[in-house]
Amino acid sequence: MSVIAQEHVRGGNVFKDLSADDEDWQPTEIESLCMNCYQNGTTRLLLTKIPFFKEIIVSSFSCDQCRWSNTEIQSAGRIQEQGVCYTLKVTSKHDLNREVVKMDSATTRIPELDFEIPPFTQKGALSTVEGLLDRAVAGLEQDQAARREADPEVADKIHTFLQKLKKLKDVDEAFTVVIEDPSGNSFVENPSAPLKDEALTVSWFRRSAQQEKQLGLRADDESDNDPPPGDDLESMRGEVLVFNTNCPECNAPASTNMKLVQIPHFKEAIIMATICDSCGHRTNEVKSGGATEDKGTKITLRITSASDMTRDLLKSETCSVFIPELDFELGMAALCGKFTTVEGLLTDIKDLVVAKNPFVCGDSGDSSRADKLKEFGEKIDSIIAGRTKARLILDDPAGNSYLENVYVPEPDPEMTVEIYERTFEQNEELGLNDMKTENYQDDN
Repeated sequence: MSVIAQEHVRGGNVFKDLSADDEDWQPTEIESLCMNCYQNGTTRLLLTKIPFFKEIIVSSFSCDQCRWSNTEIQSAGRIQEQGVCYTLKVTSKHDLNREVVKMDSATTRIPELDFEIPPFTQKGALSTVEGLLDRAVAGLEQDQAARREADPEVADKIHTFLQKLKKLKDVDEAFTVVIEDPSGNSFVENPSAPLKDEALTVSWFRRSAQQEKQLGLRADDESDNDPPPGDDLESMRGEVLVFNTNCPECNAPASTNMKLVQIPHFKEAIIMATICDSCGHRTNEVKSGGATEDKGTKITLRITSASDMTRDLLKSETCSVFIPELDFELGMAALCGKFTTVEGLLTDIKDLVVAKNPFVCGDSGDSSRADKLKEFGEKIDSIIAGRTKARLILDDPAGNSYLENVYVPEPDPEMTVEIYERTFEQNEELGLNDMKTENYQDDN
């Protein structure tokens, strides 16, 4: 990591986009100790960018003495604010080719086989769904010879299970692959982008205290129940809180400012802003400072002219975004909470789907997919310019999103607001079904 630090001091661009056309971008070679024969070998480091996962470090070790080799992938970016869980329904061999970024903190499960790979038992890897299966098979086969001598019965059971695991690659029957990563840095490809992937479900969750300890975000001796000193609502009012973090773009040390504010005609919210002095990157995020509403809110705006782009908009992290004319759906938490304008939200959607898509450039490039994404970006630009009429739908089951009514106090003829009862599934996703706020002491 000293190589990275030196490049930051010199102001160099350490992380570059991975591309087969870049002949000048070569991996860094470092002499290091082989943990197999304890002779000197060579470690090669390639620092590259993969959008959605920020920066990564691809490392490869080889030893000329004993011929032992090892490869792994590490995240060079920050740990995300929430964990992520990908649930993929594999129904064809085409699904086996989906690219996967699996960090070492991720748990991999196949419910149909009651199979689980716990976190931190494998190194991070950039692979495919089929590659994950092959890696699991190789890991189980590794000590089979020793098992047959020590405990033949256990070895036979593992052999039977290996046959089931290998047969999954034939996809004779559909099966499910679940990748749950508390760091939020794992990823599964959506080959239908920018359209919704019916076979892939993405959800975000708050890390448990145990997961934060595993990631090094919480001290082992820190109580799971006691909040840090001064961590109460009253101490946050009337002041700007500053805490240290890392820039999401260059990973240099930066500071995040947080303030509790009252948004006019709405409710209390928490505004967070990060500014990086090294690369100049700026980002802001808004989170609701109030409780979850009793009912959900669905806001529909008919965009008829470019003037609608200036409307103020508050999108919470629980809000989904729909644009029916583009057959586009953005799930909750895909974009963080934002206090912006309609134009700002559409621009962020374009950047997320088009500019930051990792599978349209380099060795992963697909010309047909790139053309579809380019066409999607052009349609977004046409809506922003007012040449195309469209509907923007904000569906927030928590009721914490807001869109400006420019005709206030009169009703807005271009905007409808629907208050609805949440479904059981929405309450489950918000964690409300198991929440008890009244008479909870009676259960003790």
